Amino acid sequence: MHLDLFAPFELGGLTLANRMVMAPMTRNRADADGCVPSLMVDHYRQRATAGLIVAESTTVSPQAVGYPFTPGLHTAAQAASWRRLTDAVHAEGGRIFVQLQHCGRVSHPSLLDGQVPVAPSALAPAGQAVTYTGPQDFVTPRALDADELPGIVDQFRRAAALAKQAGFDGIEVHAGNGYLIDQFLRDQTNHRTDAYGGSAANRMRLLNEALDAVCEQWPAERVGVRLTPENGFNSMSDSDPQGHFEYFLGQLSARGLAYAHVLEGGMATTAVSLDYRALRERFAGTYIANNGYNLARAQAAVHAGDADLVAFGTPFLANPDLVRRYRENLPLAAADPATFYGGGEAGYTDYPFHQGDAAQTRALTTQADVQAVAGPAR
Repeated sequence: MHLDLFAPFELGGLTLANRMVMAPMTRNRADADGCVPSLMVDHYRQRATAGLIVAESTTVSPQAVGYPFTPGLHTAAQAASWRRLTDAVHAEGGRIFVQLQHCGRVSHPSLLDGQVPVAPSALAPAGQAVTYTGPQDFVTPRALDADELPGIVDQFRRAAALAKQAGFDGIEVHAGNGYLIDQFLRDQTNHRTDAYGGSAANRMRLLNEALDAVCEQWPAERVGVRLTPENGFNSMSDSDPQGHFEYFLGQLSARGLAYAHVLEGGMATTAVSLDYRALRERFAGTYIANNGYNLARAQAAVHAGDADLVAFGTPFLANPDLVRRYRENLPLAAADPATFYGGGEAGYTDYPFHQGDAAQTRALTTQADVQAVAGPAR
């Protein structure tokens, strides 16, 4: 059977118009209360031709916040603000999941009303936190007590319930990029000796419990998981990423989830050291590949069965009509890194759609030249 990037795809009872996914990209344009402003509504509406949009990382509680001006799903006001956005995407014929997130140690007391960030173990990441007053050194997090973990799980449960009120089509649980669930999964950041540490099965316990909670609110076929097996972002590493993530994906396979969304390599590079085909084969469901894909590489991955869907980050950022541009071999706009995080319309809603025979853009590249950059995926 000939598989094509632009063919419809059935996902959890939803018909996606194509196999192109807009990857979740933190842009720091929510308001200070974690609500969605009109600017965000316009940004996502513009990109609704993607087969599936995975909305940016969305915090499940005040404790989960790790960056300024990021959206949340832990209040009724936040859910109502998201509803305007999901309604806008649906009016354009799009489908949209929300990525639920707890940043864990990747935060700062100034973002948490003075509280110390939490983690599986009291190990600080290298580098600096992004705060409202500028970069500040990361602090050593507080190791979560075992009796606190049901509360973390309940944060995901409540956020999943609010996501229904907000009109989303499904949920993506963020278990990557060095945030709380990933901190439990990888043995470099998880030094626990209780039921949540040690073996791969124990380190996966929090993810399994979060998924159980989310699946109380949503059918499993509408719940996906984001994994980043070898991403070093936020001071992450693991002693055996190939073996450990083959185990994790094998366990996830039995759940009948919507998909596994896998960052292949690291955020800052397209270099790959793991066998992602072997990882893909451990998961029986829909596999979304992500990281540095252009049109040719995405088509090849779909044709070969290496991916069912392909997620694009930076190309969607600069090209709201990316699906059309790829389908018709039109030139692409280049993204402006200076506008990735925070700000207003510039570099967010002002990238134009292709008009006629020439794209009205600030800068153009060919599709073959579009490569991964250290973009706004968080």
